[in-house]
Amino acid sequence: MGERSEGHTVRRYDGELAGLRLLMLEMGGLVLDQVRRAVAAFDRQDVAAARNVIARDHAVNSYDLRIDDASLKLLALRQPVAGDLRIVMSIGKAVADLERTGDEAAKIARMTLRLFSRGGNVPRRALLRDVRAMAALATQMLGDVLRAFDEMDVDAALEVAAGDAELDREFRAASRRLSTYVMEDSRQLGHTINALTVVKALERIGDHAKNIAEHIVFLVTGQDVRHADADVDADVSDQDF
Repeated sequence: MGERSEGHTVRRYDGELAGLRLLMLEMGGLVLDQVRRAVAAFDRQDVAAARNVIARDHAVNSYDLRIDDASLKLLALRQPVAGDLRIVMSIGKAVADLERTGDEAAKIARMTLRLFSRGGNVPRRALLRDVRAMAALATQMLGDVLRAFDEMDVDAALEVAAGDAELDREFRAASRRLSTYVMEDSRQLGHTINALTVVKALERIGDHAKNIAEHIVFLVTGQDVRHADADVDADVSDQDF
């Protein structure tokens, strides 16, 4: 193969990798918009907007299929190794987390329909007060991790991963408060279950953002940090006190 031909092949290969990454970031932008729309629909009790979020979920799934197909073709034809293979693997894992995040946005939208559709009894506002704070944290994490992926910023990714602990604390506090509401008024049981589903969906969105942050660390450094916290916890639990 001549130098010109080889150079053309290398440039085309680099373009395919860049195109795969761009598709993933486009999908991320769509998913972030879905989460924001779902949260806004819930906050405004906007049933029509919630239905729109549910209808747009197919677009998220379409990106998932396109990226999966492009990744398989690249693996089969180019057989990437080392850093290039990490790019393909990390994008594939990040896309899986984005698809599941889109599912959580659709879930929030469905809960909006259950809680605020015409003919239903509107829940007490106190039941829903935790959603806004958790939604702000979850959307911030998702937006930050997408920027970190775009810039290959390991420090920013680690900040996102560390921020998941705050969202987990908010979720536990919200769960305790919701349980208290049910004990005070059992007639709120149905609304409480729906509200708990929403805050759990937001907690899961934070988990997926953390996962993507860990994929970034692996992509850039080659270090797998997914179970680092679990290993530390296991080491502590094995100690004699």
